[in-house]
Amino acid sequence: MAELGHLKVAALVTDGVEEAELTEPVKALREAGADVELIGLDENPVQALRHIDKASRIPVDRSIDGLDVGDYDALLLPGGAVNADRMRADDRVTGAIRQHDAKGKPIAAICHAPWELISAGVVEGRKITSYHTIQDDVRNAGGHWVDEACVVDGNWVTSRKPDDIPVFNERMLELFGKSARTGQESH
Repeated sequence: MAELGHLKVAALVTDGVEEAELTEPVKALREAGADVELIGLDENPVQALRHIDKASRIPVDRSIDGLDVGDYDALLLPGGAVNADRMRADDRVTGAIRQHDAKGKPIAAICHAPWELISAGVVEGRKITSYHTIQDDVRNAGGHWVDEACVVDGNWVTSRKPDDIPVFNERMLELFGKSARTGQESH
């Protein structure tokens, strides 16, 4: 397993997040030693869903207001259609994604979360996967969409749906681990 003890990860979430696409990657990251903060659009707990049914309410660690993406080594963008649609419409989120990606820092996005990458304007020329219903959006944004459980392209790892979480977590830990090693070498 990757050792992520020096890695700080921001998980960007709001109401409508697909519960397993947040909780399972966060658990895997924390078990690998990463410091994960849940960043919400405000400081209120988010209402998670299991597809369309209400699931748990999940507290966030802080609001995105005043967020400095330079304080984080990696971004986790969990899915859920409602979550991703709300996040992509928020300039604070898309701005953070653009800044983070411009520095080549790793981003993990699953299910509908590539909508956020599209709205941030960073998909052109990238090979990614997502939930199948947004493949046209990926293509229209200039991305190369593929129907694979998980795709790693440079500093990104993307995945399709909750069934793919095991391979998504594995590839995310590998990608974030490479970043952690590179960061340690430069200190």
